[in-house]
Amino acid sequence: MAGIIPTEPRLIDRAWLDAPATRAVFAALQAGGYEARAVGGAVRNALLGRPVKDVDIATPALPEEVLRLAAAAGLKAVPTGLEHGTVTIISGGRPFEVTTLRKDVETYGRHAAVAYTDDWAADAARRDFTINALYCGADGRIHDPLAGYGDLVARRVRFIGDARTRIREDYLRILRFFRFTAEYADGPPDPEGLSAAVAERAGLKLLSGERIRQELVRLLVAPRALAAIEAMYDYGLITELLGLAPRPGLLRRLALIEAGRRLAPSAMLRLAALAVEVREDVERLDARLKLSNAECASLLASAIADCGAAPKAPLDTAAGKAFIYRHGARAYRDLVLMAWTRALATSTDDPQWGAKLDLADTWRAPKFALTGSDVMALGIAEGPRVGELLRRTEDWWIAAGFPDDRRLLLAQLEAAARTL
Repeated sequence: MAGIIPTEPRLIDRAWLDAPATRAVFAALQAGGYEARAVGGAVRNALLGRPVKDVDIATPALPEEVLRLAAAAGLKAVPTGLEHGTVTIISGGRPFEVTTLRKDVETYGRHAAVAYTDDWAADAARRDFTINALYCGADGRIHDPLAGYGDLVARRVRFIGDARTRIREDYLRILRFFRFTAEYADGPPDPEGLSAAVAERAGLKLLSGERIRQELVRLLVAPRALAAIEAMYDYGLITELLGLAPRPGLLRRLALIEAGRRLAPSAMLRLAALAVEVREDVERLDARLKLSNAECASLLASAIADCGAAPKAPLDTAAGKAFIYRHGARAYRDLVLMAWTRALATSTDDPQWGAKLDLADTWRAPKFALTGSDVMALGIAEGPRVGELLRRTEDWWIAAGFPDDRRLLLAQLEAAARTL
């Protein structure tokens, strides 16, 4: 938390509010006679003096009216979530999500049927946490209908109303509770919220993998992620969520190394430390979380000891360069970090491991100097043999330490051609 937080709600940072792009969105809505207020993360962070990224805006104006008013103001508007009452306005090259005030009509544990309203109190009451029901008007005035500012100052994350009722409306709120606790709380999770999350944990199985993944990725890199993950582990929530036996101890060692090396945390690397030991674990996580191909590859490269792309033994410099050439510096860095973590290292300042890690930043993979044209210049017709000869020559070049000598490569290519 930056600086001293005022006892009365006042923006520590209002540059985002006074920015021309933000003012233009407010002005467009006000031109139609509608009040507009920023809500959620932008307000929380501005009150804490943290950087403000995305700005979400609430208004009584219906989505169709928001589209009309944006067009009248010369702003591009996209109906990105009309089923939720959300229109995205592009102003100054930045997206602003503008959502009509809503109240829940019926909830299903995964989403809610909503009705539009002009009642700001009703809109606040349907939100999950008190610190998520803080609004900021165009004039910078803070609207705090549910005493969220007191919780924000106390660094406490509390559900609005009855915690179990809030969770049953959308079981993703269990994960959001721990993510917000990791982002904003200072201390253990709120007892009522924790008790409700544990009691309702079976509802996690109802959630789509995409929604779980989105929250989990943000949780894993939050400032107090370890404390939140360990609380979830203690009460069986991680196992319920992922369907795997987690290893919070390995995650903690990884985090210590990250901190000691001043490395930004990686969500996929932390997920690997927490829940991946064999290839099948990646397959199960993919089935549960709907991971991208790149994310699956990252988990494999950084965590699978029996995978050809991730050798069990720590890499020497030559093997490290070969790995970087074939898989990239990021995959190599993840591999070394995971190997260091698995080595049960007691020090985060081990010079040998540090040197292996530094290779990702200090060595740049050279470009292989031969192409198919060089092969065909030997009188070899286009076809599979061309690719095979290039592959064999490249393998030799890598094993030889990447010599910068085109004539040597051509000689090796000719030798390979005589044997294939």
